[in-house]
Amino acid sequence: MDEILAQVFQIGFFAAMIRIATPLIFATLGELFAERAGVLNLGIEGIMLLSAMLGFSAAYFSGSLWLGVLVAIAAGVLAGLLMAGLTVTLGLSQHVSGIGVTMLCSGLAFFLYRLIFGQPSTPPNIRAFETVALPWLSSIPGLGPVLFDQHALVYAALILVPVAAFVLRRTPWGLALRTVGENPHAADSAGVSVAATRYQALMLSGALMGVAGAFLSMAQFNAFTFGVISGRGWVCIALVVFGQWNPWRSAAGALLFALIDTLQLRLQASGVVNVPYQVFLMMPFVLTIVGMALVSRNARAPAALLMPYRKEER
Repeated sequence: MDEILAQVFQIGFFAAMIRIATPLIFATLGELFAERAGVLNLGIEGIMLLSAMLGFSAAYFSGSLWLGVLVAIAAGVLAGLLMAGLTVTLGLSQHVSGIGVTMLCSGLAFFLYRLIFGQPSTPPNIRAFETVALPWLSSIPGLGPVLFDQHALVYAALILVPVAAFVLRRTPWGLALRTVGENPHAADSAGVSVAATRYQALMLSGALMGVAGAFLSMAQFNAFTFGVISGRGWVCIALVVFGQWNPWRSAAGALLFALIDTLQLRLQASGVVNVPYQVFLMMPFVLTIVGMALVSRNARAPAALLMPYRKEER
């Protein structure tokens, strides 16, 4: 037990936890915006994968990591538009549309990667984002190296949480978004365009998922692999429910998942626990399921979630 605690109570452990939580925060908030507008975006896994691949490819050939991030965002927005066209304009099943988008984006990512890079014996790589130490703040004992000596995208994710909470609760657009997700007929009667609001939410959703994918292939790792997402998209959907559609709670859920994930990585590397490595790999996902089972009983989803809106239907 002492050896396990020694692995946990280290500055590097908590700094790694924040980095692992970053893509989860981006993608979870993206999913949260979509669901608060009444659309379940099950395309998240494929959108993250395609964005990771295209962002990495752009960075590889241009030498610009930020261009790669922009390409990943653009890919996410286009995928969000596709999801909006299927679920908002055509009114198709959100479950079927989301799974279809995931399969399309995943297949496209694999196809384009093989088309661009072929099957190299050594996977191509790039120079990943480096940490940016904030003056003065990074020298704070304990807290500084954890929060203020991170990648630029980590800072963006941490800032995004209060921004998302403010936008949803304190702005007219956030009020319109929540109304569309709760009662689209009332929103329409008040002059809010349900279709336009859901389109905007899904485009924003896709953009944030794109940043999450870009972070994985260009900051957390320095290469793209077919397993780079590894189910994180599905975890983010669970984190939205775990956080009861609240940005702060969902971000806290992302940190909890990252804590468990970081712990299992440290335990694997240290060898202090003599169990098969598959058990460690299962830990974050099993505990996510347990957390979902405990919390989802009292979770109240947006009333219009999964419901297509048609003006003529009352």
